[in-house]
Amino acid sequence: MKPVHVIGGGLAGCEATWQLLRAGVPAILHEMRPGKSSPAHKTGNLAELVCSNSLRSDDPLHNAVGLLHEEMRRAGSLILAAADAARLPAGGALAVDREGFSAFIREKLAACDGFSMEDGEVQALPPPEWGMGIIATGPLTSDALAEDIRRITGAETLHFFDALAPILLAESVNMDKAFIASRYGKGEEHRDNEEGDYINCPMNREEYAAFYAALMAAEKVSFHEWEKVPYFEGCLPIEVMAERGVDTLRFGPMKPVGLTDPRTGRWPWAVVQLRRDNASGTLYNMVGFQTKLKHGEQVRVFRMIPGLENAEFVRLGGMHRNTFINSPELLDGELRLKMRPDLRFAGQMTGCEGYVESASIGLLAGAFAVAEMRGQTLPSPPTTTALGAMLRHVTKGTEAGGFQPMNINFGIFPPPEGKHKGRERKEACARRAMEDIHNWIISLDKLRMPG
Repeated sequence: MKPVHVIGGGLAGCEATWQLLRAGVPAILHEMRPGKSSPAHKTGNLAELVCSNSLRSDDPLHNAVGLLHEEMRRAGSLILAAADAARLPAGGALAVDREGFSAFIREKLAACDGFSMEDGEVQALPPPEWGMGIIATGPLTSDALAEDIRRITGAETLHFFDALAPILLAESVNMDKAFIASRYGKGEEHRDNEEGDYINCPMNREEYAAFYAALMAAEKVSFHEWEKVPYFEGCLPIEVMAERGVDTLRFGPMKPVGLTDPRTGRWPWAVVQLRRDNASGTLYNMVGFQTKLKHGEQVRVFRMIPGLENAEFVRLGGMHRNTFINSPELLDGELRLKMRPDLRFAGQMTGCEGYVESASIGLLAGAFAVAEMRGQTLPSPPTTTALGAMLRHVTKGTEAGGFQPMNINFGIFPPPEGKHKGRERKEACARRAMEDIHNWIISLDKLRMPG
């Protein structure tokens, strides 16, 4: 059997390689480090944890990433096995010893029949004669490979920077203070001019002054030297706009014109608009609120906005270097590049955020590749599961505007049956997922059987 070439030795690449090997499919793992490093990496280790040694919450019933942990454990994930083996005390979080984590992964892969490793940079997409390949080079993909991906897929399908606005759960908005309306009363019947109805959080003059002062005083995250993130006039951080003058936001993303507050019958002094981010209406994003504020500061300052006092953020804002493809346009449901179906993409390159999410897409890419190599079919995990919800995000995207990277969160799951809110809703989603993943795990296990 011809080996599958996996490009990138991060969490996604190692997970994809493991899924291949444990099913008896030979794999060649390509990693450019240590010969050539990225600006963020410090070692030549496989699956090096760069930004944090925490894989976040391990609670499967009330936290979506904890649920993803549980599903991946059941699916035989190498990354979760390594995390459990190298676990450190961290309360309810899954924190690991970085060196032990990487060493476990290297040892497990090296012990597998059919595994080989090639050091050195892969500067272009693998040629067809290599056979099947999986691209898992991460958010700091080398310039040469990124340029080849851009050349083949088109300039508009590869992104090098994130400019993310916060996303929050709709149910956490206080509608006693917010109101639903589109500018000048245009709604669903005016989609040529507006994107449907918005949730509007109005501010009076005093509230705006307090918010502005807090925003100006809030702590910002500094760019790394190597990020060199450019600012564009159409996509400035909210705090950079605010630095231009106290009323700049009121004539920009917080302009109140055409929005009549039904409680006062007048336009507010300023308005924060929330735009629907998915078809089910469970998620809304803060329009124009891309930011470099520290995460804790975002929660503190943005909860000063009337209606967002108890906002539950599923993604906080940010601007950073991040190479990712427009996956919903380029990939099919099994993560294959539509124009080169011999190649799959995995990890953060596909538009997921976070270590665990990256590894989960690596797991799926590896499993789908095994099925194809065996001449079989593996169904996609149900969208009611964490694995299925993550796969759906990167292959289908959201219904609101351009594709943006996303962490796993309960807002991208189909709503559970019945009326649930807050903690109960999360638990209902989690219990349903753990039931619905069962048959998919059986299919995955059958795929791994010899012959």
